Amino acid sequence: MTSLLYAVLAAAGNLVGAVAITARPRWSPRTLELFLAFSAGFLVAVAVTGLLPEAVTHSGVEAAPMILGGFLAVHLTQHALVGHFHFGEETHHVSKAVSASALAGLLLHTFVDGVAIASAFGVNAELGALVFGAVFLHKVPEGLAIASLWIASGRTRRAALGAAAALGGATLAGVVLTDLSTWLSHWGLALSAGVTLYVGASNLIPEFQGKAGWWHNAAFFAGCGIALGLRALMGH
Repeated sequence: MTSLLYAVLAAAGNLVGAVAITARPRWSPRTLELFLAFSAGFLVAVAVTGLLPEAVTHSGVEAAPMILGGFLAVHLTQHALVGHFHFGEETHHVSKAVSASALAGLLLHTFVDGVAIASAFGVNAELGALVFGAVFLHKVPEGLAIASLWIASGRTRRAALGAAAALGGATLAGVVLTDLSTWLSHWGLALSAGVTLYVGASNLIPEFQGKAGWWHNAAFFAGCGIALGLRALMGH
């Protein structure tokens, strides 16, 4: 029940991001870049210091192929099969087919977000809270991305909110099915580790890489530091 409540809060992040697009003409690019940089640092730190070691402890060395599988699955669904996707506001026209394929790819990703939350709480409440934080941080730009893609493809703002709500629903489904599935309960941590690492390192970091100045790097390292600090305060 605790993991489901946190999943509801995380799913709300998709709607927050979508509202940021549908309620105003433009999102401040610099604000978004700094938020993405902070989120990337937090996700990478949680994946490397939390999910990866716990996955190996839980499933042994057999966890390694599943970690890789989660990593590759995100690349396949968000980049190999979808030719146009990034975690930022879409300012160019895209086809409805592109926006639909992006939604399909993100549905798998957000489903694993729910798996990650449920699996982490299965270890302990402290890891669960950290993973929830990591999930919530990228939920907001995720909702922003899908809503802007939906609008850029010519769909209505209401439809854009519906797409973001679908992503939130997939997260809730991930929690419920992890609690019901023996396979997901066993491999959920490993799968989530690969997905979380990919989202932080391959999805979010490129969104601010190469930007002038040190603010983006400072935000990234701050995200890493806060994640590590929270783990230390929690006694892990």
